Amino acid sequence: MIYLDNNATTPVDPEVSDAVFASLRRDMGNPSSSHLPGRRVKEAIEQNRLRVAGLIGCSPSEIFFTSGGTESNNLALIGTALAMKKGHILISAIEHPSVSQACRYLEGLGFMVSEAHVDADGRVLTGDLVKALRKDTFLVSVMHSNNETGAIQPVEEIGKICRERGIIFHTDAAQTIGKAPFSVGSSADLATIVSHKFYGPKGIGALYVRQGVQLRPILYGAGHEQGMRPGTENVAGIAGIGKASEIAVRDMKLRVSHTGGLRDLLYAGLRSALPDITVNAEKALRLPNTLSLRIPGIRAQELVEHLKDQVAFSAGSACHSGACSPSGVLKKMGLSDEEALSSVRLSVGKDNTAEEIAAATGLIVTAVLTLRKTASST
Repeated sequence: MIYLDNNATTPVDPEVSDAVFASLRRDMGNPSSSHLPGRRVKEAIEQNRLRVAGLIGCSPSEIFFTSGGTESNNLALIGTALAMKKGHILISAIEHPSVSQACRYLEGLGFMVSEAHVDADGRVLTGDLVKALRKDTFLVSVMHSNNETGAIQPVEEIGKICRERGIIFHTDAAQTIGKAPFSVGSSADLATIVSHKFYGPKGIGALYVRQGVQLRPILYGAGHEQGMRPGTENVAGIAGIGKASEIAVRDMKLRVSHTGGLRDLLYAGLRSALPDITVNAEKALRLPNTLSLRIPGIRAQELVEHLKDQVAFSAGSACHSGACSPSGVLKKMGLSDEEALSSVRLSVGKDNTAEEIAAATGLIVTAVLTLRKTASST
């Protein structure tokens, strides 16, 4: 099996799994306890909080551990809205469901929500975003990079626009952090971090909250995580995200050059054999590891199924009960149903090799030609 679905999830790095298992064996105390075992676990949590903060360039006190990206996005949006009590929220048209569906919930509470459009390359147009702002806009949420196309958004510019107007800016940076350089800098007030997107364990994430930003908790209980997120901390998971952060800082330059080179090698090989393929979001600045392709003459889901025991990758569509619907992200970019349904996402990782890319290229090309032949004969 050649694994090219690293935007869905990444394999856990061996150094990370060692850190997780060591924590499970060692960290027996409850971090809320005042005795020695509890204090030692609390110290371990704070050390790992420091590592996560170092990955994105913030203070450790601005990092709050959560169960993952969905909770972080919900806390960012719902927590901000509950603190503000009323007003308008602006998101991009291509946000992850944990953002867009959280906004649907907030609409039910009386908040107003609207979407900023994207261009044909999946980029938010800042001019259109400014026009969509209102006097009562208190929150803007735009993902840093898109999970399907890899398109990176102009978050620095959007952050400046929001800052000048006193609007809180949240970015879902789940796909970027650990894969490409990312710093909250002066742009984001809130940022979502997801461990399993950069070789850490599942079930652990974090939310960056700039000092001074007011959030209401969305879970209720005791005063863990400075009162922001109740519940005994996932100590082993925190050890995992901390170690994954430390490795990402250490290996970032190598990671970017390695995945970028393999992505380009993959595209060159596929384009040589299948000259009619097209890159989605081709003109956008994209994640180094992500390749979203339209392959005419096939259904992407059929290609995924054809190769499911040999090459792991994703189709740009959602399939339920045998029926496939085109990707909402690709549709928002202006693609037709046919173009969206023929799109695949290939996302390489740090552990892939040039030999794997060559093998995957051959398997994909053969499968495409087979499916085209079958389609033409029916």
